[in-house]
Amino acid sequence: MSNDHTHVQEFFGVRAADWDSRFPDDGPAYAAAVAALGLRQGARVLDAGCGTGRALPPLRAAVGPSGLVVGADLTPAMLQAAVRAARDRDGQLLLTDVAALPLRSRSLDAVFAAGLVAHLPDPAENLRELARVVRPGGVLALFHPIGRAALAARQGRRITPDDLRAESTLRPLLAGSGWRMTSYVDENARFLALAVREDPTA
Repeated sequence: MSNDHTHVQEFFGVRAADWDSRFPDDGPAYAAAVAALGLRQGARVLDAGCGTGRALPPLRAAVGPSGLVVGADLTPAMLQAAVRAARDRDGQLLLTDVAALPLRSRSLDAVFAAGLVAHLPDPAENLRELARVVRPGGVLALFHPIGRAALAARQGRRITPDDLRAESTLRPLLAGSGWRMTSYVDENARFLALAVREDPTA
C-alpha cells in the first residue's frame, strides 16, 4: 500500500457502507481468533485497523466491563459504519494511523489486527509501533477470515514467494520488530499468526 493516506481512505471509504454485508459469515472466525489471544478479564486491547469494528464485540466479551477495548482506523467511513452497527458500545473508536498511535508505551496487553498487514506502508516499522504500545509478554494476533490461497483466488492473483504473510517472510519480520511468533495457521478458512512481545530489557 502507498504511504498516501488519501489512497487508503478512498479505497476503504467507498466500501465501508456494504462491507459487513459482503462478508456476513465472518463472525465465528473473528470470535475464534479473539479467543486465541487468551485475554483475561480487565485486559487492555487494541483492534488495529478495526474497520467496521467486527472484532469489538468478541474483544469486549473477552475482557469484560473492567477491560479496555480501543478500535483504531484511518478511514472515517469505516468508523462511521462501526457506529451505525452500534459497535462503539463495545470499544472506544479512534480515527488515527496505526503507524503513529496516540497511546502510551507498554499500555496494552494485546493487539488484534484483522487484514492489516497487507495495507501497512512500512511493515517492519509499523509492527514496531504496535510493539511499542504493548507490554513485554503481551500478544499480537494477525488475522484474516480466509487463508492466503483463498484470498488470492478471490482477488484473481497468485501467491508470490515474497508474500508478506508467508511464514518464512512473516516470522523474521516480526522478530525484527520486537515480536516472537508463537503460532502460525494458514488454512482455507482462516489465517492466524500469533506473536508475543519480547522484553527488550531482558
